[in-house]
Amino acid sequence: MAEKQKMNVAAIVVMYLLFFMIAFVTNLCNPMAVIVKNVFSMSNFQAQLGNAANFIAYAVMGIPSGLLLKKIGYRKTALLAILVGFIGVFLQYVSGWENVMSYGVYLAGAFIAGFCMCMLNTVVNPMLNTLGGGGNKGNQLVQFGGVCNSCAAVLVTIIMGSLIADATKAQIADATPALMIALAIFALTFVVLAVVKFKEPEQEAEAKEEAHEGKKITCFSFRHFNLGILAIFLYMGIEVGVPTYVMQYLTTSPEAATPGLGIDAGIVGMIVAMYWLFMLIGRFIGGTISGKVSSRAQITFVSSLCLVLVLLGMFLPASAQINMPGISWATLSVITAQVPVGILAFILVGLCTSVMWGGIFNMAVEGLGKYTSLASGAFMTMVCGCGILIPLQGKLADVFGNFSLSYIVVLICAAYILFYALVGSKPVMPKDK
Repeated sequence: MAEKQKMNVAAIVVMYLLFFMIAFVTNLCNPMAVIVKNVFSMSNFQAQLGNAANFIAYAVMGIPSGLLLKKIGYRKTALLAILVGFIGVFLQYVSGWENVMSYGVYLAGAFIAGFCMCMLNTVVNPMLNTLGGGGNKGNQLVQFGGVCNSCAAVLVTIIMGSLIADATKAQIADATPALMIALAIFALTFVVLAVVKFKEPEQEAEAKEEAHEGKKITCFSFRHFNLGILAIFLYMGIEVGVPTYVMQYLTTSPEAATPGLGIDAGIVGMIVAMYWLFMLIGRFIGGTISGKVSSRAQITFVSSLCLVLVLLGMFLPASAQINMPGISWATLSVITAQVPVGILAFILVGLCTSVMWGGIFNMAVEGLGKYTSLASGAFMTMVCGCGILIPLQGKLADVFGNFSLSYIVVLICAAYILFYALVGSKPVMPKDK
């Protein structure tokens, strides 16, 4: 029993490290969009195509990732994913070389990196949920994994903001330190994963469920799972859309077709990092209370609050200003910048998105048992929602000539998640076919 507990602790630690790596690489996309927009003279829509490529990769790799997980296990799937991710980030770095300077190479790198993120997410979420035995405890482990995820998101946002500084002069080469850190994290994680030994818990679960093999059902036979993967598709539009267009709005010149405030990107990076800091705080709180408070109750509360905050962010007058705090990574001090008060409302959405991922996953796979591996792959496929919804929001910003109105996309996403928590998440077990 003691040996099994040690293996479980080792597995949890490795999964948390993978959670950190996922966020660090994924959140390179938003500040890289600021650079790409300047280097290649792109519109808001075009600048987000790298972000789109990263997440559309989930649509391609989701189901194959679930099949890989079932065929070769957690460890080998994760090791393969890290190798793929290293290639993807390296290509993004190469795209800025003077003799290359290729937007196509950048997009290819973002797309390949997306394969890695999909594969790793397919590993970490069911692993932690299974190690916790599902239910509230499984959700609790996923939420604490989210804390590691948010730490990385805060870190990369601050680092990239300080590297970009003036968005109108930003070059891909400016991001070299952050890209090198990402490559180093890949190398370190590969070594740790190769060395640390742990047992893969779902193999045991499958062995216990062999008696049910006669049922001709799949994960898609469960109504609450199908509605849950749609919820995660839309969730991505909230988590990534909110900070992405806060950054775009604050850094864009007032004279642009879609006017912004033209604030220095270094300062904006510190402000947007507060969004990820609030996600970190929210996930820590969520992880603390998840043993007692159900996922359904948590998601109902945060999705309702999200609707209120987004409406405030959209319609509070821009003339109403506030000194918004940010974090200076260089000096470890708090800085302030004057921004519309609605920006604070958008930043506070981070508290809401903090527990959505883990809570939705936990509700969606409830009762799936041995179908969880394939379900995890299908779940990750729907993360491609980010690759569709973020450019869509950028397109609306271009059409309206207004960043605030583009948040109608976020409103619709939050409304559906509230519906899922209240109605769609209730498990309906399939009948034998």
